[in-house]
Amino acid sequence: MDESSPGNRVSLSKSTVALRASDADRDRIAEILREALAEGRLTADEHAERVGAAYEAKTIGELEPLVRDLPVGARHPAAPAPARPYDASVRPAVSEADSLVAVFAGATRKGRWRPRPRTNVFALFGGVEIDLTEAVFEQREIVVNVNCVFSGVEVKVPENVSVRGTGTGIFGAFDVKTSESPDPDAPVVVVTGVAIFGGVEAKTKRGKRLKNLRKSLG
Repeated sequence: MDESSPGNRVSLSKSTVALRASDADRDRIAEILREALAEGRLTADEHAERVGAAYEAKTIGELEPLVRDLPVGARHPAAPAPARPYDASVRPAVSEADSLVAVFAGATRKGRWRPRPRTNVFALFGGVEIDLTEAVFEQREIVVNVNCVFSGVEVKVPENVSVRGTGTGIFGAFDVKTSESPDPDAPVVVVTGVAIFGGVEAKTKRGKRLKNLRKSLG
């Protein structure tokens, strides 16, 4: 039987292939790749290469080949992910995201800057520093989604902001020192993702506090 027949292969329409990919689409493909790595279907090098390509993809058509040979990808091709509500936990508005990429190099985001609801980090043989201690928070939840391979990523958070983590370390360390702010209105920084032969560390920085909290959040 022809392997390309509709019964054996899920294909995307031309209109879907040409659609621009969202951050939610890229995150979903990265999650499939992470599961494939954990199951031994991909090597660390293959995973790093595909994850890098996923976060550089511009269209749905560029994402689909990255998971075509994986069981989950074959059943659920890279169709557009539905938009999630703004207040959905760990999934802010998909259109509002920053990206930091460090490949054989370093990347830093610090000082007085305005973090978007989501920051996607990809580090390969590099280092990334995200310093939120002087940042201007404009929403209650900030998600830092990390894919770290043979690299180090450090996230610094003001001590009056809650910190939570949902990451995984594979031959590496994903160390998120969780803490809850006594202020129920304080923002929450969620650090998630995977560290492979590398390290991710997130913690509050003593002596650094977010100022004018309620004013900045409106």
